[in-house]
Amino acid sequence: MQLRLDALDSHLTKGLAGLYVVYGDEHLLAQEACDRIRAAARAAGFTDRNVFTVERGFDWSTLLGASQSMSLFGDRQLVELRIPTGKPGKEGADALKTLADASNPDVLTLVTLPRLDAATQKSGWFTALAEAGVALKIDPVERAQLPNWIGQRLASQQQRVVPGDEGRRALQFMAERVEGNLLAAHQEIQKLGLLYPAGVLTFEQIHDAVLNVARYDVFKLNEAMLAGDVGRLSRMLDGLRGEGEAAVLVLWAVVEEIRTLLRIKRGVAAGKPLAMLTRENRVWGPRERLIGPALSRVTESALEKALALAARLDRQVKGLSGGTPGNRAGDPPPDPWAGLFELAMTVAAPPRADKAGAAPRMPAGGGRPSPAPAHPRRAS
Repeated sequence: MQLRLDALDSHLTKGLAGLYVVYGDEHLLAQEACDRIRAAARAAGFTDRNVFTVERGFDWSTLLGASQSMSLFGDRQLVELRIPTGKPGKEGADALKTLADASNPDVLTLVTLPRLDAATQKSGWFTALAEAGVALKIDPVERAQLPNWIGQRLASQQQRVVPGDEGRRALQFMAERVEGNLLAAHQEIQKLGLLYPAGVLTFEQIHDAVLNVARYDVFKLNEAMLAGDVGRLSRMLDGLRGEGEAAVLVLWAVVEEIRTLLRIKRGVAAGKPLAMLTRENRVWGPRERLIGPALSRVTESALEKALALAARLDRQVKGLSGGTPGNRAGDPPPDPWAGLFELAMTVAAPPRADKAGAAPRMPAGGGRPSPAPAHPRRAS
């Protein structure tokens, strides 16, 4: 059966299943879930532990032998199987089906996997495991949920932010500093527990203690762009640049989003339902909620102009530009990252037709656009 992460503790208090499957790419949450299962297993007498990691040439018969045998000293045992690739292969798939069919009250099996695509979740071996035991999907903590997640973690160590706007600002500040790096967020929360006693934390205390440990995902950049969050968009581009991300990859991600918007925009104009268009263009999750407001902000003409700018940027980042960029109207800025910001801004905050001037440009050295949004600057 499928089980939500927030229901795991309640489930474990009622008794253990014989098989658990934990899958997902949020390593901190997956590790914590596995630790809770291990602790419950030890309390139930599963004191012997065997760990198997699937690598090239893995002998699946050793796993099946361990799952069917008793410990040398008669202890109940926990068998852990780690499949880092999420691809067991044909022999492994057959072995996992056999494992799912096996029943040994003296053996508890814990299988850990990375994030699985929809096809793998429908495969015979995964379905057999999920039906025979408990499948626990570890979903990432989305950016919009991160301040609440931080607040809950603080509460678990008897700390909380001050009520009202100052508290919300403190949680937002902390979320900006740890975005995309949940393990670092956990460590910063623990550090606050060591630095300050239980009770209320002020914004100043959090500001002084929390490091800037954000890790930015190029594919999350599109969410900031669709949401029209200029401050986050600028921070992410600044962060990706500082982390050495290739400008050509960032350009590809932004252009794909612009092309998707243009296809959906034209489809809506042709009378097609938005829900059908989002499915056809593989828009789901947070992007599905953000696509409607983004479509209302930007015109078809602006998207076409953005693609023309993207074509010039593509030549620039690949070193194919003929002449100095930025000398003629419509040319990208000399700094490719400033051009990427300008391109993303065509969706995030397109210039209004009744106001003169274009969207703000990122300075040539990176960093905040001008005028600066009302968000703290990301530390260098």
